[in-house]
Amino acid sequence: MQKAILRKQFLHWREHLSDSEWQERSHRLCQHLLAQPQFQAATTILTYVPHRREPDVRSLWSIPKRWGLPRVVGNTLVWHELASPEAALQVGRYGILEPAAAWPPIDPSTVELCLVPAIACDRRGYRLGYGAGFFDRLFADPLWQAIPRWGIVFAATDQVSFPVEAWDHPLTAVCSEEGLRFTNP
Repeated sequence: MQKAILRKQFLHWREHLSDSEWQERSHRLCQHLLAQPQFQAATTILTYVPHRREPDVRSLWSIPKRWGLPRVVGNTLVWHELASPEAALQVGRYGILEPAAAWPPIDPSTVELCLVPAIACDRRGYRLGYGAGFFDRLFADPLWQAIPRWGIVFAATDQVSFPVEAWDHPLTAVCSEEGLRFTNP
């Protein structure tokens, strides 16, 4: 119950950010990502298309890296390479923009960093998402477990406390407009 209440509160807060405040916070967050040596060194990074006022990281897509975007297939995420920052996306099952099935797939063994959207994160690096479990199932797969995963949130929703379930997988770091912190689950 506590997760449902927090999810509703934080989504309400986020969705009521003005356009300028949302973009300004997103810009500052992206600057912190750009300053990180691990981000700079990564050549293949998984990311997301912002939905419901998630931090907007699309400005990073113009940096010469191999970017991957998720597509929902059944109850899993399949990752595809972004051809260009202007590539046309399609509306997926949850109303989220995603790549077409024909886009080249990304092999997990080539991924060096995964930017994970979150509604909130706790002090240990556990994330509160929309509740469908897509990222937890992804990170339960042995192919994905060693990939560094950084939660992307706004500072107002970082380090809150909420219950953790047995199937939850912690993030290795959390980035907000106030900076990046590594977690110690």
